[in-house]
Amino acid sequence: MANEAVIIELFNGGRPMDFTCADGTGIAKGTLLELTSPRTVIANTNDNAPVVGIAAAEKVASDGATTIAAYTDGIFDMLTDAGTDAVGSIMANSATENTIQGADAADVIQGSVVGKVLETCTDGGTHAVRVNL
Repeated sequence: MANEAVIIELFNGGRPMDFTCADGTGIAKGTLLELTSPRTVIANTNDNAPVVGIAAAEKVASDGATTIAAYTDGIFDMLTDAGTDAVGSIMANSATENTIQGADAADVIQGSVVGKVLETCTDGGTHAVRVNL
């Protein structure tokens, strides 16, 4: 995987939440996690998909584990992949793995919002994002 989020600061220990994942799935620490049903996560690669957090640890494929914790509260360096967004803009997941973009109304309705960018961001740059899911 690539473009994983990097922890800058965790609040309340990152407020990790546990989710189900497939045993055969490998997920790198720092991966943006997409929610599927029932309370199951995959690595996010879909625009406008509901997100639940950032993988708190690596999940090795076929290691027997079927759960993974997701950080839901902190500041993370994340890669942007579309346009320029002003400081304070609300950011959402994008179709490119582990990247974010400026949110629109559909992102709010679909649960795709990741957080608020804490600095002006440019396309292809890594920027601090306040994640609070």
